[in-house]
Amino acid sequence: MMNKNILPGLLLLCTLLVACNPSVDSYDSIDRNAQIYPEYEGTYIPPNIAPLNFQVREDGNKYLIRFVVHETDSFEVRTKENVTIPMKKWKKMLENNKGKEMIVKIFSHKEGFWNKYKDIVFTIANDPVDPYIAYRLIEPGYNVWNRMGLYQRCIENYDEKPIILNSLTDGNCMNCHTFHKQNPELMVFHMRGKNAGTMLTKNGEVKKLDTKAPWMIGAGVYPRWHPDARYIAFSTNKTFQVFHTLDKNKIEVFDMESDLIIYDTEKDRIFTDSIFHSKNSFETFPEWSADGKYLYFCTAPAKEMPYSYDSLQYSLVRVAFDAEKELFAQEVDTLISAYQKGKSISIPRISPDGEKLVFCMFDYGTFPIWHKENDLYELDLKSWEIKEMTAVNSDETDSFHAWSSNGKWMLFSSRRMDGTYTRPYIAYRDDSGNWHKPFLIPQKRPDYYDYLMKSYNVPEFITGEVKISPNELAEVGKGEAIKPSSK
Repeated sequence: MMNKNILPGLLLLCTLLVACNPSVDSYDSIDRNAQIYPEYEGTYIPPNIAPLNFQVREDGNKYLIRFVVHETDSFEVRTKENVTIPMKKWKKMLENNKGKEMIVKIFSHKEGFWNKYKDIVFTIANDPVDPYIAYRLIEPGYNVWNRMGLYQRCIENYDEKPIILNSLTDGNCMNCHTFHKQNPELMVFHMRGKNAGTMLTKNGEVKKLDTKAPWMIGAGVYPRWHPDARYIAFSTNKTFQVFHTLDKNKIEVFDMESDLIIYDTEKDRIFTDSIFHSKNSFETFPEWSADGKYLYFCTAPAKEMPYSYDSLQYSLVRVAFDAEKELFAQEVDTLISAYQKGKSISIPRISPDGEKLVFCMFDYGTFPIWHKENDLYELDLKSWEIKEMTAVNSDETDSFHAWSSNGKWMLFSSRRMDGTYTRPYIAYRDDSGNWHKPFLIPQKRPDYYDYLMKSYNVPEFITGEVKISPNELAEVGKGEAIKPSSK
């Protein structure tokens, strides 16, 4: 028999529970989507992504959000501000419902009444994404770089760690990081200014290289690994930037000269070829084919710079490469002609299966990140058909893109949020070859990007964590650089 003395307490507890968890069986329907930030409606998300926390930006004193898959799998979040999704419930729902739609039901409460907005729907893809990304955080003007770093982030949760900080290397500039087939153990990045050099990690060893030979314009930048991991193609550029006061594109970065070089990691030497080492043309942004038999790059006829910066347009070309003989063919294939398109091509990136190439196309120049008109396009390397990635692109620049290791996801930087800061987005490519609306990489606090005064620069996928410590990299970085042989 129940003790009569505890009955009033139980009644009070029940009353409080009902008051704290009011029913929303009765509500008014609002015939539109709720305004949420970030916005995820209609996107495809990986089954291993961190919870997509968001804010409901509707008038109300509290909110109820239901996450539902086929009415059989669901959970709720109640909040007065940020929608913080429970990690375990989220992960379990995604893992159990690959290939299915998730419905997000949003209710807002004000003055004793509930409103329900139209359901938000996105799809849980069957294909996972690489668990880590790497990027540089830097002020968006690229004229202030005394505090910057290369970072890695696990996108299965919210953990972010520095790969290296320039506070450890006397405040120098660092850039041009890339990985061999998204492998965190095969990495290269460049340091400028004090302690200048190219940092290379391979087979657990860290080297600092001086990649500038007397016959070169400058040290190697924009590195791309050959598929066999022996060779790294670099561009060597004499780069300048100007700042506009009236032009819609605030900054213009251009080359006065540029060539290509190849670094042999086994023989520790640098070589080139007259086909992309000439005063008559500018060559930049190399990219290897998936089988290593071709080197793709962007090229333009040399012009007087900076006076011709707004008429310089780059074509996409490729040249055959014999890795055993270290020889390039003397015929260059033009794949996309700047003359025919009336546009400039930049940053070619080939899919892991070697069938597709995604590139930037914009009005002129070589550096698209400040060109509002720049968009991403896909080139079919069998049919040579070019397709605009309409679902991915925005009215602001979308650039510096990278494929996932399974070829199903594209990571890129975009200024679509405010026109100033680049933020990291991921887009899905389905089995039919269709690209889908991208989503902003989630943060623990959904308003994180509102307060971050740095841009995400050159985001890259990696399949795991970079294990070499920032201090170990810094120690090598502050040491003497190895001078490769050259010819």
